[in-house]
This record gives sequence, C-alpha cells and structure tokens, in this order.
Amino acid sequence: MLSAGALTTPEKPLAVVSPKAPEGPVSRFAPGFAAKMNMVADLALVVAALLISTTMMGHDLHLERTDVWVLLGVGVVSWLVVGTALCLYDVRFADRERLDDLALISIQVMVVTVVLFLTRLVMGTESWIVALSLFPPLLWPSVALLRLNFFRKLSVQEQPLDEVLIIGVGAMGRLTGEDLGSKNRRKVIGYLGFSNESASATPPAPVLGSVKDLEHILCTVPVDEVYIAGNMLKHSAEMQAAVKLCENFGIPFALPAYHFRFDRARPVDDHAVSDGYLHFMTHAFQPHQMALKRLFDIVSSAAALAVLSPLLIGVALAVKFTSRGPIFFKQKRVGLHGKPFHMLKFRSMVVNAEELKAKLEALNEQTGPVFKMKNDPRITRVGRFIRKYSIDELPQLINVLRGEMSVVGPRPPIPSEVEKYAAWQRRRLSVRPGLTCIWQVSGRNQISFEDWMYLDMQYIDHWSLKNDINLILKTVPVVITGSGAS
Repeated sequence: MLSAGALTTPEKPLAVVSPKAPEGPVSRFAPGFAAKMNMVADLALVVAALLISTTMMGHDLHLERTDVWVLLGVGVVSWLVVGTALCLYDVRFADRERLDDLALISIQVMVVTVVLFLTRLVMGTESWIVALSLFPPLLWPSVALLRLNFFRKLSVQEQPLDEVLIIGVGAMGRLTGEDLGSKNRRKVIGYLGFSNESASATPPAPVLGSVKDLEHILCTVPVDEVYIAGNMLKHSAEMQAAVKLCENFGIPFALPAYHFRFDRARPVDDHAVSDGYLHFMTHAFQPHQMALKRLFDIVSSAAALAVLSPLLIGVALAVKFTSRGPIFFKQKRVGLHGKPFHMLKFRSMVVNAEELKAKLEALNEQTGPVFKMKNDPRITRVGRFIRKYSIDELPQLINVLRGEMSVVGPRPPIPSEVEKYAAWQRRRLSVRPGLTCIWQVSGRNQISFEDWMYLDMQYIDHWSLKNDINLILKTVPVVITGSGAS
C-alpha cells in the first residue's frame, strides 16, 4: 500500500521514450482461464458428490430414472446460478482473502443443498432415492481444497487482465506501476507526466507524454483504467482536469487515498484501498448483476446457436450460391474501452462494398459519422432480406459467446466512426457492446445519430437486468416485422 510520506526518492529530469515490447516470459493462459476451469471442475464435483452420497447411504444408482436426472440437473444449474450471483468465478477471484473464498464456498454449498432438498420434497417420495445427508460434507472440502491449493495459484499465471495508464512519473507513479506489475493482474501501458514534474527513477513502462496528451491517448489507445498518481498540493488543477476527461470518456479512474503520512493509523476497510487508491466509475457498480448478465449471455447465445443451426446453415448456403465472395463478413469494430475486435455477420453486400462506400458518401441518409442508405446498391438480393429481419446479425452470437459482445448493449461502432465522436459520445464505449439496445426498439434508422447517442447514454446510466429483459422482449416483434431496418 502506498502512502505519500513514504515517497521521498530524489527526482531526476523526465525523459520521454517510445513504447517497447514487454520483457520476460509471456503467460500461457488467457485472463479468466482459471475461473472457467474452476467452474467446470466444481460442476463435476457437484455431480460426483450427489452420486457418491447416494451410494454411501446404501441406495442403488438408478440412472434410468427421470427423477435422478432432474435432481442432478437442478444441482448443476443451481450451483451455476448461485456461484455466478456470488461472483465466485469472477476473473479476479484470486485477489480475495482466502477466508472470504471459504465463506463464499460455504454459502454456496448450503444454498444448493437447500434447493436440492426443496426440489426433492416437491417431487415426492420416489425422489428420496437420491441421498443428501453426506452431500455437503463431501462437496465442501473438495471444492475448497481445489480452489485454495490449485486454482488460486493457476490464476496468478494468467496474462494481465486490464491495461492501465498512470498519470504521474514521480515516486508515487513509479511505485504504483511496480506494485501493479508485481501482482501480474494489470499491465501498465505507459505514463503521462504532470507539468514541472521530474521522474524519480526510470519508470517500469514508457513515458508517452504529458498530462496534456491524455485526451489524445484515450482516443487512440484502449485503456481500462487511469491511475492519477499526483500530489494534490502541486497538481490539483491538472488532476481535476484529468478526472473530468475520464468522466466524459466513461473511463474508470483511481485517485490516491492518502495525502498524509501515517505511523500507526490504519483504514477501517483495508479492501477499499488495498492498492492505496480509491477507484471510481461513471456508472453504478453492480458486480453481482453484471455476473448474472454474463451468465445469461453465455447460456442464451449457446442455446440460440444450437436451436437456430438449421436456419444458419440455410442462410450460409443461400449467401454462398447467390453471390461471389465469402459467407461471413468480418468487420473490425470497437468494443469495451476502445478494444478492437472482429464482428461477424452473414455477408449481405458485394465483395468490394467498402471500396464503393467512398463513392456513395454523398448519398448518406443518416446524420453524424454513421453511413446509412435505404436503397444501398451494394446490398445483394439475399442480403436485402436477411438485413430487413436482422438475420445477418445472427453470427454475432459467436461474438457474445466469446465475451466480445453482450446480448444487450450499445451497437459496436467501426473505428472510423469513433474517430469522429465528440468526447461525451465516447462514453458509450464504457460498457460491452450488444446485439440490441434502446435504439433498435425506438425506430432504428428512422432516428438521428444524436438521438441514438443519447439513447445509449440513457441505457448506460439506468442499466439493470430488468431493463435488459424488457429490451429483449421489445426487440423480438421489431425483428419479426423488420421495423425501421434498411
């Protein structure tokens, strides 16, 4: 934990250097790998504990019976839902205290046991063949030991989860970067210096410029959070300007929690300032609801891909045999906090559509940086039909499954559009983009770009799971009728 009084390293003149490739071995595991493997292992343990508990209580396993499979299914589903609601499998689970993990696991086992007992009670006497007496004592230690002794250690070997920018090249900024790097959970992409500030030593990441370059950096480099490592007495005006800019862009930021030296005093809540900073977001922080939203995205996208597979195959064949070119159109889009990804669509235009777009710019019927044209000559015959009913968007369910998109959220823009955004419009990048949002159920291409942006801000500022469900229900009739599409 950093404190202002501890930062007394002598300073030397600031030198701006160019970004360089990270040194040292690169982790084999992507962020969240340990959490996903942990969840799969725990689900297997739930099934094993139910079966072993039943045999240990003297019952024969009648796997041909429906009630046995119903209880196994309820056990798996309830464990998944409760674990998600408790954020047990959050990608940052290893940052928790070990006792906190044990407490969450204990709650999880108790809740699932109660759900199974009530389900068995409702199903009747025949379902009592599945014994629950030894289920908690078998499940709890196996889940806890695997989490504490294996998956927490595996999580530390993952690649950094977030990319952060540090403002301040003095001792506080340098030590902040070293602290974040040592935990291997956040990658410092660079530093910006305050005016009249000198570097105390060579920082652990390149110096990209001064605090005056913050807006340019946020417009060109994906940043998950900005650490403002300044001195309130010396840099208050520049710190305030940086805060305002982060708020406009919707970028999370952190401010130093301590501006005085403490010898014995300790914060009442250590977790709130575990890295010496207070963290802020521009919209309500609802981790449990967000975890359930991600679970819904995974389940719904996987189920939709399975159910719609005949339609997807049919459309793929129609696209392939009616026009020259690939089946899918991969387009670079801008996602959460400006991170680029390739969005998938069924190809609905001719192969050289992007080249022809420049010649049609004068016929653009949409205001702002977005290009929309009702009778676009680039659209194929099949393309016109699948666009009208949003069938061309169905491959984006794969983007949802990957985590690049969500079912509900602002539509992902293309980079050239984002370059023309005003600062306040870039705040729509502060949440994961989605398949549908308020714009899709409010007239789509019939409303102006400015109103579209305001609708997205309304969604971000008032987000809830209930609102997401309402938007999904409103989207279905809009898609079926093709209302507002072009």
